[in-house]
Amino acid sequence: MKNALTLLFFLFAFNITAQDSHTKEIMDYRYEQNLNFHDRNKSPLTKEDQKTFTALDFYKIDKKYKVLATLVKEKNPVIFGMQTTTDRKPLYIKYGVITFTIDGKQQQLNIYQNKDFGRDPQYKDYLFLPFTDKTSGSTSYGGGRYVDVSTTNENANGTEITIDFNKVYNPYCAYSGRYSCPITPKENHITVPIKAGVKAYKKH
Repeated sequence: MKNALTLLFFLFAFNITAQDSHTKEIMDYRYEQNLNFHDRNKSPLTKEDQKTFTALDFYKIDKKYKVLATLVKEKNPVIFGMQTTTDRKPLYIKYGVITFTIDGKQQQLNIYQNKDFGRDPQYKDYLFLPFTDKTSGSTSYGGGRYVDVSTTNENANGTEITIDFNKVYNPYCAYSGRYSCPITPKENHITVPIKAGVKAYKKH
């Protein structure tokens, strides 16, 4: 009995530590996001909005939105020009298809890799996941949101990848019309609300 209680205590302590570690990671990420929005050289806000900006509005941190997705890589990816809100068409490939279950419903999304970024060693592991969900147009930006993913989050054989929707952010077009942003493909729609990451921007 004593050994069983000791084991339960250890597991409980481990879960709390793991949760706190994840919470700290997301809080640090949000802090950096807000710093960038206050930095005049980095902020996507208009000069007028910068005067009244306080902080971005986020959903509550929830570890259920950190998912392990099945990854099926594209065998012969073709470079294409992705549609944006302007005439600009940055070069991408479809890196693969991810499948995961959230709130009991299976979801399938395309995940992309920017070939322009690929020329920079800093972004060689960078993957791009744009999506819409049941919050789009209400509590989150109507044009969809993005989450950055890294190939370093794949398992050893490249068949699974970790996606943390707590790090979801808005395209810069949500803050100013002077930007050119990739348009979320219609097929990249999640059929449940993703109440994670940043919410729709509201001027203060």
